[in-house]
Amino acid sequence: MDKLKLLLAEDDELLASLLDFRLKKAGYEVILCVDGKKVKEYLKDHTPDVIVSDIMMPYFSGLEVTDYVRNQLNLKIPIIILSSAGNEENVLNAFKLGANDFLPKPVSPAELLLRLTKELA
Repeated sequence: MDKLKLLLAEDDELLASLLDFRLKKAGYEVILCVDGKKVKEYLKDHTPDVIVSDIMMPYFSGLEVTDYVRNQLNLKIPIIILSSAGNEENVLNAFKLGANDFLPKPVSPAELLLRLTKELA
């Protein structure tokens, strides 16, 4: 079976490398994008199995990426939003735009893996 393609949109270098390591160890093929512009460029030609995106990123936020995926590309793939700005407004906006799940930072890689398993079941 092919590895599941996971697009990880995270501009925090340390967190990105930690999650990249843990996700690859769990068997995912990880495509790392450090800003919203790179996410949109990747999505023009590729469709990952799942997206894990930070909210606060350069160029386009995770909320804008979610809106783009749902309303312009019309993709139904699972989207999990990560954010240290886990205020109620951000959480509600993420879900209104079509996110499947929301995890506050600091993110537990083990919890992220469990939620990915749930979303991809």
